[in-house]
Amino acid sequence: MSEPTVIGYMKEQPERLKYVFENRDVFVKPFVDVFVKNKIKKVIFFGSGTSYNVSLIATYYVKHIVGIDAEAQYPTVFKNYEKADWSNTLNEDEILFVGISQSGTSVSTCEVMEYAQKAGYHTLAITGNLNSKITEFVDTKTHLLVGDELTPPETKGYTVSLLSVYLWALYAAKAIGSIDETKFEEELKATKDLVDNFETVVKESEAWYDRNNTTIVNSDRIYILGYGIDFGTAIEAQLKIGEMLRLPTLGYEIEEYSHGPTMALCKAQTIFMIGSDEAEFERMLKFNKAFKVYSDRVHIITCKDIENDSRDLVFSYKTNKYLAPLMYTVPFQFVAAKGAKDIGIDTGINPFDIPLAHYEK
Repeated sequence: MSEPTVIGYMKEQPERLKYVFENRDVFVKPFVDVFVKNKIKKVIFFGSGTSYNVSLIATYYVKHIVGIDAEAQYPTVFKNYEKADWSNTLNEDEILFVGISQSGTSVSTCEVMEYAQKAGYHTLAITGNLNSKITEFVDTKTHLLVGDELTPPETKGYTVSLLSVYLWALYAAKAIGSIDETKFEEELKATKDLVDNFETVVKESEAWYDRNNTTIVNSDRIYILGYGIDFGTAIEAQLKIGEMLRLPTLGYEIEEYSHGPTMALCKAQTIFMIGSDEAEFERMLKFNKAFKVYSDRVHIITCKDIENDSRDLVFSYKTNKYLAPLMYTVPFQFVAAKGAKDIGIDTGINPFDIPLAHYEK
């Protein structure tokens, strides 16, 4: 049997997402039960690396779909410098701490969940291993249905986590009446439709990478620009490209990139812009034209129909802004993993082997 590869796990995503959707009660029901039973008024998400990037988008889901307060926090930063409610208007039992950890061994996430549990907050973890370290420090554990992912970089772990937290938000919103039954069924149908068509997303992402690979892997620096919900996508892309392709890679909120970093823009740099269906879409198109004055290596990733050329990826499959982040991360996975393969990097090996981030399994 051949060794597992990052690209192999990436191409497993269509079937895995279908499995997650079909078995959603496994992880949705425990979350909604805690949420409703305790009349939760605020959710704080914690994670590191990919899990933190999922937390950013999960926060958006909870605020914009469920309609309650939410935050994404780096575990160590929160534990040392923050508190759950600076307004002092919420009780501990109205706040839910959620730890996201695919392996369940992230040191910082485990420590902040232990801290929260001892302080009397409701604690819940979603993890691929229900017997892992993080489950020792939470009141409720839910299963991340990711299956095996034995290579260091997490790809299907990201999309599975993202789908999981989206379904949490959708069902929680229905449970407290933030959305009605008709809207709920519409959004659930849209979710099923996306996972049923995810093979198209993977194929179009790979084809886009293949026609642009030469300039991408020969970049001096890569910028990923996102806005709204897809700022989280930009940060995840930054992580994946940095850890696999290992070129200097920076993720920015799109407007912030125009406030200084543009001074460094030159012909050998690549810019990816994520065209999400948010208020900044037209602004993004304006930036696209401006950046191309300084570099030909400017790419738009979107599922909205635009004037485009071979540098852009305009997905043939269309979905809403809440689900689009599942699609938009896939082309960056190919930039990272297939780009690394094209220049001879083995993504199955972690060259940094000092155990700092995780407990030993």
